Amino acid sequence: MCAAALAALTAVPAQAHAPRHPVPHWELKDSGSPDVRFRGLSAVGRDTAWVAGTAGTVLRTTDGGSSWRNVSPPGAADLQFRDIEAFDARRAVVLAIGEGEASRVYRTEDGGATWTESFRNTDAKAFYDCLTFFDRRHGLAMSDPVDGKFRILSTSDGGRSWKVLPSAGMPAAQDGEAGFAASGQCLVSSGPKDVWLATGGAARARVLHSADRGLTWTAADTPIPAGDPARGVFALAFRDRTHGLAVGGDYRADQPSQRSAAVTGDGGRTWRGAATPPPAYRSGVAWLPHSRTAALAVGPTGTDLTTDGGRTWRTVDPGSYDTVDCATGLGCWAAGEKGRVARLEN
Repeated sequence: MCAAALAALTAVPAQAHAPRHPVPHWELKDSGSPDVRFRGLSAVGRDTAWVAGTAGTVLRTTDGGSSWRNVSPPGAADLQFRDIEAFDARRAVVLAIGEGEASRVYRTEDGGATWTESFRNTDAKAFYDCLTFFDRRHGLAMSDPVDGKFRILSTSDGGRSWKVLPSAGMPAAQDGEAGFAASGQCLVSSGPKDVWLATGGAARARVLHSADRGLTWTAADTPIPAGDPARGVFALAFRDRTHGLAVGGDYRADQPSQRSAAVTGDGGRTWRGAATPPPAYRSGVAWLPHSRTAALAVGPTGTDLTTDGGRTWRTVDPGSYDTVDCATGLGCWAAGEKGRVARLEN
C-alpha cells in the first residue's frame, strides 16, 4: 500500500541502511515548460494527468509523464489557468481566473485538440477561483463575493453551459473574505451533492458547506489563522462526506504559519487544529487512495505526510509544489513553479 510505504519512510532513521524495498517518493517529470507555474492539476490515473497554469498553458500526459503534449486552448496566452478537472484522457474542463472577462471556462472532448469556451464572466465584480465536479455532468465554480456573498456557477451538462445560482442560501461574507486560487482546491466535492468552499483574508478563516449542490450553505470557523489578505484556508480534501482536511497559513515566505492544518470528522460543521501541523504554509492537500488515514500536503517549502487522519504531519520531501491530486488507481501527482510536475513512485 502506498500509504503504508510512506509511513515506513518517515520511520527510517537518517543513519539507517537503505531499505530493502524502495519507498514511494516524488519523481520529477520533464514537462518541457520551465517558465510555467502549474497550479491546476487533475490526476486521472498513473498514466494520465492534466496540468494547467500561467500563460494559458494546458499539458496532458498519457504515458506516466514520460512525454507531455501541449494542448493549450488557442488564443489563451494572456490567461491564468488555476484549476482543471479531467474526466479521462479526452474530456476536461479548465478555469481561467481574473477580474471580469479574464474569468473563463473552456471544455475539450478530444484530448485538447479543440476547445470550446463555455463561460466568460461579464460581471466586473466577480473573480472566479476554483471549480469542482460531482460527476461527469454536474459541477460548480465559485467566485469571490459579489454584493456581499460568494457567487456560485453551476453546470448540469459536463461544463457545456453554466448558470449563476441564486444567492439566497449563501451566508453573508465577512469583510475582506475571499477564496485563494492557489491550487484548484478552494472548492471541493465528495459524493453526489456535498461541496465545501475554503476562505481567508477576513477576521476568521472559514469553510462553507452545501449538501444540495450549492443551493444552500452553512459556514464554520476554522483554527487556521486569518485576519490578513495573505492568510486563511487555501485547500480542502474530503475522502467522504464527513472526513476532511484543510491546509493553509500565510503564503508570504517571510511570515510564519504555525497553525497550517485542521481536520473535521463531521462534514465540516466543526474543525480542530492539527496537533503537529506542517511547519509552513501549504497550498494543496490530497488523501492517498484506498487509505482512511494517510494524506499529503504540499507547498513551496515541501511535502508533508499524515498517517493519522490529519492529526500529525511530517515533512517527507523538500521540493516546491503548489498542488497535489490522487486518482483512485494509486496515481498521485504534484505540480508547481518552474514547470515542476512529479508522480509518486515506489
